[in-house]
Amino acid sequence: MELKELYQEIILDHAKNPRNQGKCEGYNYDAKAHNPLCGDKVHIYLKLDKDENISGLSFEGEGCAISLASASILTDTLKGKDLQFSRKLTNDFLDMLKNKSKIRLNSLSEDQLTTISSLSGVQEFPMRIKCATMAWHTLLSAVKKKSKI
Repeated sequence: MELKELYQEIILDHAKNPRNQGKCEGYNYDAKAHNPLCGDKVHIYLKLDKDENISGLSFEGEGCAISLASASILTDTLKGKDLQFSRKLTNDFLDMLKNKSKIRLNSLSEDQLTTISSLSGVQEFPMRIKCATMAWHTLLSAVKKKSKI
């Protein structure tokens, strides 16, 4: 199987069977986003413990396959990670789509890296980049709310 086909398969799987959909129990931070150009909507629910580890991360939303897959991949990858790692990965992900760079964190498993990289194909379609990045920007908004407290 070619890499492009594998990436398409990963995106379709996450879009049809999203992970961590719904409100996570006991969330203490959240943020919403809406893209009026295409109608995509996402609401991220974040539960941080006292050590700033993500003990819960989920989403509700509707939109295209890219948008849903990206939110699913985000929650699946970052759940259980600490906030510092999550910020770094989010910035790497956004940089990957904006500047066609590689994910620099080496603490991801091969499967996690492949799954996140599956969204790199949207680089070729500038109108779809917002679909892929909306959930990640929304997570950063939820984290910013945390730093104000």
